Amino acid sequence: MSSDIERAAQRLLEGGLVAFPTETVYGLGADAENAAAVDRIYAAKGRPSNHPVIVHVAPGADLSYWADSVPDEARALIDAFWPGPLTLILPRAPNIPSRVSGGQDSIGLRCPSHPIAQDLLQRFAELKGGHGGVAAPSANKFGQVSPTRAEHVRREFPELDESGLLVLEGGASEVGIESTIVDVSRIAQGIGPVLLRPGHITAEALSKVLGRPISRPDNAAPRVSGSLKAHYAPHTPLMLADRVQLGSILDTARGHGEVIAIAGFEPAPFTSDQLGACVWHRCASDSNAYARALYAMLRELDEGSFNRIVVERPPATPAWQAVNDRLGRAAAAFSG
Repeated sequence: MSSDIERAAQRLLEGGLVAFPTETVYGLGADAENAAAVDRIYAAKGRPSNHPVIVHVAPGADLSYWADSVPDEARALIDAFWPGPLTLILPRAPNIPSRVSGGQDSIGLRCPSHPIAQDLLQRFAELKGGHGGVAAPSANKFGQVSPTRAEHVRREFPELDESGLLVLEGGASEVGIESTIVDVSRIAQGIGPVLLRPGHITAEALSKVLGRPISRPDNAAPRVSGSLKAHYAPHTPLMLADRVQLGSILDTARGHGEVIAIAGFEPAPFTSDQLGACVWHRCASDSNAYARALYAMLRELDEGSFNRIVVERPPATPAWQAVNDRLGRAAAAFSG
């Protein structure tokens, strides 16, 4: 057990905040059972009080401590995808404070696969007598671009010094976008499983394990992280465009004296003279590689003093569902 892990676990036990790496994005963590500590997450992020956070648990955790019931469908998904980028929404056990659930009767649970996250969760659980869990939304200001590197977290929270936030180093996040969220809290009522947020684990993969199609979101579904229309947004205005629109967008921008960044597939279809001061950022053509680099790309372009970021619309196929979800919500923040 490294000294950093021990220090971080002790910080959590004392009610402090710890930013730590997961395979999806970096999380901003606090003791899930300490309402005052969870409140510090909400305050640091500027997060609405009714917006739930996800509780991260160590491999082999006793889920009956956290959830009032764990249906067979949840067990099947756990066996297939945990540890990994899958969050399950379950009925919250009465002993767990509702603060982590935004006041709802449900709770989001996840077991991350990143080794540093697992070491931290395991040690914290030991310090808590076996049942420690860490409430941890993404380590960024609410609604902004999620962090996939420790340096992103530090730049996001310059107002928090070492006494308020400890950041564990863990390299770049392997998946790069937030976990898939599946609601299994209403199975007893004959509802679900329901896909509430797409992610690296696709609807097709979930359906294969369940032996039937997974349901689409419904109006009565629990509120979950990342479900607002506008989310994951950089500070620079962002818009989506089809490839055939990029030429006219570039011409209009240059005509108005704007300098824009275009994130597109394949080599730039423009000469350096056509681009002028504008920038072409080439994106990966594979959906997983694109997702892995997405947030780092948005942060880099956000720091480039551009008037706008224009992103070429990815394919509308199941493999790109999670990426399209994140980009659509990022663009919605600037759609008026």
